[in-house]
Formats: sequence, structure tokens, C-alpha cells
Amino acid sequence: MYYLPEPPYFLIFVGLFVGLTCGAAFEATLKQKVRVWLNTPTSTLQDLDLQLPFLGICVGICVFLSSGVEVFLGSRLVSYAISLPVTIFIAALVWRQLDSLLKQLKAGGSKAIDLDVF
Repeated sequence: MYYLPEPPYFLIFVGLFVGLTCGAAFEATLKQKVRVWLNTPTSTLQDLDLQLPFLGICVGICVFLSSGVEVFLGSRLVSYAISLPVTIFIAALVWRQLDSLLKQLKAGGSKAIDLDVF
């Protein structure tokens, strides 16, 4: 007898919900930390208050991505083996870009970030 597992549709919505709610928390925390950071030159942005929501975003997106891949592949192990490295790679790129953008903002103010150039 051939057994077809039930696709994890519920986990797709849970991963999306976790990613979106942690994204809202990350946005609020980032705005607050940047205001303090620009006014106090000795403060840093590398603390747990900012990294925890970002980690929540990464976990939510990894669950969302792996559940979506599992719908098509049917194997949970293979879907996590695909989505985990992709999520880690994208998260590292986003964190590096955010760090670079904040350094530009600190060095030259808002005029240093000219988005109309491109």
C-alpha cells in the first residue's frame, strides 16, 4: 500500500505568521534603536533586543519555505535540507547589508544614503 502524507499547509501559515509578527517587532525595535544610536555615539546596535526578532523572522521564513517545498517534494528532511541553507545565506546577506547601511547613515547622515542614484 502506498502512503501519501498530508502536506503541511498549517505550517505554511504558521511560518508566515511568525515571520510577519517578528518582522513587525524587528521594525519597531530597529526604529527605536536607531534613534538612540544616532543621539548617543557610544551605543551599539549589536544587542539581543535587535537580534532576537531577526532570528524569529529567520525561523518563520525557514518553516514557511520548507513547508512550501514539502508540499511539492513530499519529504520533510529534503525540504529542510534545502530551505535551511537558503535561509541562513539570505539572512546573512540581509544582516550584512543592514550593517553596511547603518554605518553609512552614521558616517554621513541621511544624505549619505542616496537611493535615487540608481
